[in-house]
Amino acid sequence: MARLLVLRSAPYHRSHLSATATFLLSPSKHPHSASFPSTARRLLLPSPLRVPARAIESSPGTTKQETTPAAGEAQKPPPPAAPAFEVEELGWGTQLAVKLRLLVAPPWKRFRKGSVLNMKLRGEISDQLKTRFSSGLSLPQICENFVKAAYDPRISGIYLHIEPLRCGWGKVDEIRRHIVDFKKSGKFVVGYMPVCGEKEYYLACACGELYAPPSAYVALFGLTVQQTFLRGVLEKVGIEPEIQRIGRYKSAGDQLARKSMSNEVREMLATLLDNIYGNWLDTISSEHGKKKEEIEEFINSGVYQVARLKEEGWITDLLYDDEVMAMLKERVGQKDKKSLCMVDYSKYSRVSKWTLGLQGGGEQIAVIRASGSITRTRSPLSVPSSGIIAEQLIEKIRTVRESEKYKAVILRIDSPGGDALASDLMWREIRLLADTKPVIASMSDVAASGGYYMAMAAPVIVAEKLTLTGSIGVVTGKFILQKLYERIDFNKEILSKGRYAELNTADQRPLRPDEAELFEKSAQNAYALFRDKAAMSRSMSVDQMETVAQGRVWSGQDAASRGLVDSLGGFSQALAIAKQKANIPHDRKVQLVEVSKPSPTLPEILSGIGGSLLGVDRAVKGVLQDITSLNGVQARMDGILFERLEDLSGENQLLMFVKDIVNYFD
Repeated sequence: MARLLVLRSAPYHRSHLSATATFLLSPSKHPHSASFPSTARRLLLPSPLRVPARAIESSPGTTKQETTPAAGEAQKPPPPAAPAFEVEELGWGTQLAVKLRLLVAPPWKRFRKGSVLNMKLRGEISDQLKTRFSSGLSLPQICENFVKAAYDPRISGIYLHIEPLRCGWGKVDEIRRHIVDFKKSGKFVVGYMPVCGEKEYYLACACGELYAPPSAYVALFGLTVQQTFLRGVLEKVGIEPEIQRIGRYKSAGDQLARKSMSNEVREMLATLLDNIYGNWLDTISSEHGKKKEEIEEFINSGVYQVARLKEEGWITDLLYDDEVMAMLKERVGQKDKKSLCMVDYSKYSRVSKWTLGLQGGGEQIAVIRASGSITRTRSPLSVPSSGIIAEQLIEKIRTVRESEKYKAVILRIDSPGGDALASDLMWREIRLLADTKPVIASMSDVAASGGYYMAMAAPVIVAEKLTLTGSIGVVTGKFILQKLYERIDFNKEILSKGRYAELNTADQRPLRPDEAELFEKSAQNAYALFRDKAAMSRSMSVDQMETVAQGRVWSGQDAASRGLVDSLGGFSQALAIAKQKANIPHDRKVQLVEVSKPSPTLPEILSGIGGSLLGVDRAVKGVLQDITSLNGVQARMDGILFERLEDLSGENQLLMFVKDIVNYFD
């Protein structure tokens, strides 16, 4: 039977960038569009509506940008900047309590004074919290470890192993910010980098010292973007894709409908690539005190020898891992031990903030995390970490809304989108939540399509400079398999009642002209609903929103200058705004309550054990999960890889290609 086609490519966490489908929404002074009949929403958007001025206050180290207020309109107060991180001296009472807690700490939280925190950052980094039975790294736990280590009297410094990362630039900026903050404690942070690419060096150069082995793999050649096209392959096997792609910049669907990149998509991707590369040059040149032109000239010379990094001052020295640890052992004065006394990421993540007197004050701010692809209901293959399941997240949102103990809410989003209906249902609940207490949306690597749909329900949206957002556009399609059926001598006949009954089931013949017209009108209607809702939520006219919609993907910085995002920064920036909106003094500590904190269940434990024993890769589970959830209209971002081609092994490229084929043809 014919199926609704969901267009996507590699999972977003593989991408440094991605093309996207997104919808916008959310100034608090406007009525909630969900409370109006859909037919009336367009009428509620008077075309002469002017865009209110938005001031973008960035987190420390970024540039402040402002838009000019429209005539006759008052300047909108800028969101507060996150206060600079400072390590405060704890009171004598708190210090005594900390000493007592450390004295009676259980064995799994106990280690000797003078230890070095050893964290290995590599592979995928999730924006969700992890349980003891979950594998992989967690961004909130990484960041919390930096904060705890700054105060922990047992920690002398941090030894940071940095290897190839499979996460976006938003997470990298968040971690980098915490490295810089940690150094203010006066403790050392030493980096070790056996494999050096642009992303790894961008993070590692924030360390006070950076070492690499003499045999380190170095590939500082620049960044590329790649997009694959299957139209030619499909034609050879007799498959004709019927695609309705609304938005000039909407790249989802191009893999099937085109044989090459469109001019609009080329323009969009080139701009995103310029943003990322320009930010990289700015950061590295600032770190080394050199001009951007010097850094670019060095990269353009083709850097593959680690010795050149030492010669040019990009790293501190060439040492093996054991030599660095011997150096650190001497630095912390551990003469009575054969090896450096270290505590690893996993063990240190189990040390609570309460143990160190960092638990916060009386006011509580809820943190709701939404990470991964969006589905409406749980499928048989779903596991607790399998993405955003709308019905579960809605329950959490309602719990927070009905509780009076939470003064504000931070909605942390890291999602390329998914099911459009599920996104809209969550949007409605977030809007209702915003009626009862301040809600701040904080974007991580990506908040696109359905991810942005959720974010726009919040009155204030905070993004990193390179968060992928925007792409207000839709795509839908089906396969016409007539030629394929003829080649394999397959026959399919359908009996139906109703003029358009076969629209979504007849794949053995092309669409009739009237069916094709209805197919297109349906997609156009879906686009108009999302665009208009985005315009209303961001206080724009439809015409103004149209200029930033059309399926175009924006970096967080560009989105902010166009009114799609209110403030630039990370989680600390969102927290500062949440405290202001809740009338909590900025210097008062608050208690952050992780509403989405997972609890280990028996299925998850068994799943983790089975995955370890049988070598079942999580990516395979992800493929199976995707296959079961690709139903209905999708507000999903199309994946575009911003990688160097040599970063992907032949096996990984093949896996990604097979995953695309499975997703499209199942």
